[in-house]
Amino acid sequence: MARTSSDAALKRQEAGEASPRPKTRLDLFKFVPFRLNRLAAEVSSALAVEYQERHGLDIPAWRVIATLGFRNDACSAQYISQCTRTHKSTISRAVTMLLHEALIERVENEADRREFRLQLTKKGRVLYEELFPQLLRREDEILACLSAQERKQLSALLGKIEQSLDLIQTSEEADAKQAY
Repeated sequence: MARTSSDAALKRQEAGEASPRPKTRLDLFKFVPFRLNRLAAEVSSALAVEYQERHGLDIPAWRVIATLGFRNDACSAQYISQCTRTHKSTISRAVTMLLHEALIERVENEADRREFRLQLTKKGRVLYEELFPQLLRREDEILACLSAQERKQLSALLGKIEQSLDLIQTSEEADAKQAY
């Protein structure tokens, strides 16, 4: 389970570390969770242009396709919801639409025949293979304001934050744990 910010603060106190800032009123534009959320929303919207305008996919539908596209095996809608941090009802609506469009299909879970897993169809795989290079190009455009060294630093710093919150950081790690 992910650690909370209060857990991190308690850990700092136990280690004898000082609080990183004096007690003042909260300035949202300096509050890291707000900044990360705002940045994520902007980047997500910028990337969405690639798949919304050309293919009529919304953000949740792309999240389903992207999750299934990087996986080696079929997975549950619950896995997609956890992996993308998207509410299960939002993922459920996206799955329904993608099933209707024949971009994904249900397959029986061999370990538990009561459960169905999801995977890309051939049509869905073609779409994924077409889209991800475009999205990587768009990511490069967004990060063009950073030098190569700054990109590495950003990636390392994000990784540190993810690790401190016990978030899975690689698809191999997710596959090994057979869950997100």
